Amino acid sequence: MAEPAHVAAYPVGLRLAGRRVVVLGAGQVAQRRLPALLAAKADVLLVSPSATPSVEAMADAGELRWERRRYRDGDLDGAWYALISTDDPAANEAASAEAEARRVWAVRSDDAEAASAWTPATGRAAGVTVAVLTGRDPRRSAAVRDAVVEGLRDGSLAAPHHRTAAKGVALVGGGPGDPDLITVRGRRLLAEADVVIADRLGPRDLLDELPPHVEVIDAAKIPYGRFMAQEAINNALIQHAKAGKAVVRLKGGDPFVFGRGMEELQALAEHGIPCTVVPGISSTISVPAAAGIPVTHRGVAHEFTVVSGHVAPDDPRSLVDWEAVARLRGTLVLLMSVEKIGAIAETLIGHGRSADTPVAVVQEGTTAAQRRVDATLATVGERVRAEDIRPPAVIVVGDVVTVGPDTHR
Repeated sequence: MAEPAHVAAYPVGLRLAGRRVVVLGAGQVAQRRLPALLAAKADVLLVSPSATPSVEAMADAGELRWERRRYRDGDLDGAWYALISTDDPAANEAASAEAEARRVWAVRSDDAEAASAWTPATGRAAGVTVAVLTGRDPRRSAAVRDAVVEGLRDGSLAAPHHRTAAKGVALVGGGPGDPDLITVRGRRLLAEADVVIADRLGPRDLLDELPPHVEVIDAAKIPYGRFMAQEAINNALIQHAKAGKAVVRLKGGDPFVFGRGMEELQALAEHGIPCTVVPGISSTISVPAAAGIPVTHRGVAHEFTVVSGHVAPDDPRSLVDWEAVARLRGTLVLLMSVEKIGAIAETLIGHGRSADTPVAVVQEGTTAAQRRVDATLATVGERVRAEDIRPPAVIVVGDVVTVGPDTHR
């Protein structure tokens, strides 16, 4: 019996694991709906004489059973749920009637009003399934779904929840500086934090968005007395985590690219504290990109090498084989090298790299204060001094510096 048009649908979550679901038709509708049914561990029977390549791949992988034929009466026997999406209106009508007779909830792609169930616009974020129904306006459903999911992912939508397990620590790579370049997961963990221990190079603008109850600690200002600074940071992470707090260690770039993230993870592991590592967008590729420089380019560079220049080439503590680096033909990306760039350039030239090799220095990349200075290996030391370049800056050495439409030289 048809229901009045104004009656709202009753929302419910179906637990389909191990339960029979019949899908009639294997076109674009089925291709969109099947992944969610498979993720729910449903026992899927697909009935269709043909299928899209994606659906066929699911069958070939054993994710579902596919009977290559048209619908026939009795196919819905034993089903808990049915998706009716063939290109034959008569078959859809017959299958819908069978579903009604067998009391099987069924969705119809060709006639929503004739169906006994509707498929909501669905998305998942932060362990939450969001399902939106707006009746006859699927585009609005999708738009509402997207807004809610995006808010949950980036932390802009408050979704308080009770946590009973140990909070632990998240090592979050904040990216190169622009707050929009932190990962979705990193931003969500920030929104859920009780304590944030932040580096100077982390995306500072994100800290202003935190609720007032969140304790924000500047890592550079942690008193370390008889401890080294890094040991003091480790101890602060351990102390707050053991107090049952959700702790985020916010770093610039990626935690494992010259970020001492592994040292912190090891310290936490020694105390049995769980740690989640959230990779970040490294300045090694993002800052050059923001300045119009690709670190690789077809016919120009087939590799790029990242080197820390915080130790001078002639320093016995240096772990870099500068002679080998100079022989490389690709792109060289230097981090923490502003102070030593003159000596580094001389060393590269001394080991055979051309003095005319283009060099770009990008200060405070991806931020509003970004600026780029171009030079060559022969002139970069003097240019950095003359332009008063200060850290943080990324230095790119190689012919890729000049491939963009505007070389800024």
